[in-house]
Amino acid sequence: MGARVSRSDFEWVYTEEPHATRRKQMLAKYPELKKLMGTDAKFKYIVTVLVILQLLICYAIKDQTWPTIFIFAYVCGGTINHSLTLAVHEIAHNLAFGYSQPLANRLFGFFANLPIAVPMSISFKKYHLDHHRYQGDSEKDVDIPSGLETKLFNRTFYKFIWVLLQPWFYSLRPFFVNPKTMTVLEIWNIIIQFVFDFGIYHFLGFKALAYLVIGSFMATGLHPMAGHFISEHYMYVKGYETYSYYGPLNWLTWNVGYHNEHHDFPNIPGSRLPEVRKIAPEYYKCLPSHHSWIKVIWDFIFDPEIGPYSRVKRITGNKKEN
Repeated sequence: MGARVSRSDFEWVYTEEPHATRRKQMLAKYPELKKLMGTDAKFKYIVTVLVILQLLICYAIKDQTWPTIFIFAYVCGGTINHSLTLAVHEIAHNLAFGYSQPLANRLFGFFANLPIAVPMSISFKKYHLDHHRYQGDSEKDVDIPSGLETKLFNRTFYKFIWVLLQPWFYSLRPFFVNPKTMTVLEIWNIIIQFVFDFGIYHFLGFKALAYLVIGSFMATGLHPMAGHFISEHYMYVKGYETYSYYGPLNWLTWNVGYHNEHHDFPNIPGSRLPEVRKIAPEYYKCLPSHHSWIKVIWDFIFDPEIGPYSRVKRITGNKKEN
């Protein structure tokens, strides 16, 4: 089953998360960073093209063999759907229509969510904003693996299974760790998604729907693009809790790899995050970063120094817990 992970607990700290402090310092030194904030006009059109492209592929693939469905779902459909999940991430920060039009952002989130086939845009926003506000919080940051995950997936083979099933853990963990009351918009998200999925099944058949569902789960599990889930906050260098990735897959993921930059300025769209690093390079060049999401996944699985416990956690209410 491989070597047991050497860590037996999280990295507990008493300090505040680093991003608010760094943001304040950077804005004082480089006020021109404020000009990067706002929306990217091209974003909405690119998302629309991706949604239409998935519909066209559904039509083209509806009568193909199952091996072809799985291959296309992993290579093509999954990649597009993963890109759309990260478009939902941008929308969660109101970067489609701006902070003055929250409902327009939520409705566009429904639209971007459609090919993903699983309703997630509203629930994701509800929990993801907590991840930004309370990074590392032992109760509120549901991006951190649960105590059960850290105890079960602590050897090479088990970590492989954890990576493979990562979309399930990532999706279901919030409802067990920090359950919240379902909102009206979440109910509408579910209804709209169900109607869309039924429409795909009714008009294009089960294989077309399977192409979307299988692609979503395969591309957020053992897939090169899914490396960002691990690379963003798992502690590969002691004491550092957020990591950026500067490789080519940023082109497909709205620059989510610029993750230190994103946490420092969540109201700057992904297309402009490289500009943050160009304007203020001294704040980022000294931080450890990744250059391959495939290597991130490989190291997570095979390096006994890294595992679900490799996260920074903050004390909440003077109580330390797993």
